[in-house]
Amino acid sequence: MVVIVAILAGALIGLSLGALGGGGSILTVPALVYLVGMDTRAATTGSLVIVGVTAVFGMLAHRRDGHVRILQGVVFGLVGAAGAVAGTRLSLAVPPDVLLAGFSVLMLAVAAIMLTRRRVPAGGGGPSMAEPVPFDVPIIAFKPRFICACPRAAKVVVAALAVGLMTGFFGVGGGFLVVPALVLALDFPMPVAVGTSLLVIAMNSATSLVARAGSGIEIDWTVIAVFTGAAVIGSLLGARIVTKVRPQTLQTAFAGLIIAVGLYTAARSIPALLG
Repeated sequence: MVVIVAILAGALIGLSLGALGGGGSILTVPALVYLVGMDTRAATTGSLVIVGVTAVFGMLAHRRDGHVRILQGVVFGLVGAAGAVAGTRLSLAVPPDVLLAGFSVLMLAVAAIMLTRRRVPAGGGGPSMAEPVPFDVPIIAFKPRFICACPRAAKVVVAALAVGLMTGFFGVGGGFLVVPALVLALDFPMPVAVGTSLLVIAMNSATSLVARAGSGIEIDWTVIAVFTGAAVIGSLLGARIVTKVRPQTLQTAFAGLIIAVGLYTAARSIPALLG
């Protein structure tokens, strides 16, 4: 029964990661804790393995379709790595219910931003609320002369650090922040934001795993392996879905997923705080 649950939950989470570049990873820890019966610390560590491996396979599928910007993703991931290490070290200093309650508020805020500032790239099939900057225009350039779009750079740095912190705290990939950051700060088309976010998620997961090394956490690797295999298959299917759906529809679905998870997290954490 545990194996069947792992397969079904893994496939669902992989679909979300492959199609939306996020959301699925935040469901991994609850699935491991409530459906599989893992200890919370083991679940957060195992989640990093599942999400990281799944993100790599999903990213490769998006790469074949030209939906991954390696340079921007690597820079985002390197900046986020500092936040991931700090988040891992600080996670024990704050009560879990406080973290989850704040996390739920953050998710709802991100969803609101995605819904109110939704943009569609040229050729995406609908009007744009604002004239976007072409996504291949660099933020910082040194040749032929020095150019710095500093406000955009600041947005990216803040978002990358926030993603890293969330990865370290909760054992999630942080795609729910990466995708909005790439869409809103860098004006990436939604499919490109999804594909590039998977590269960032893989980097953040690897960094957090290294930071957790030697902590003595016992993990059921059989369950993690089954879960990961199902999630990888789901992510490959999700990567196919993203090429067949309008970007505007994907953004709405992504925001809806964030709202649902945020409300669920609030319902579980806030009563515990008040009690």
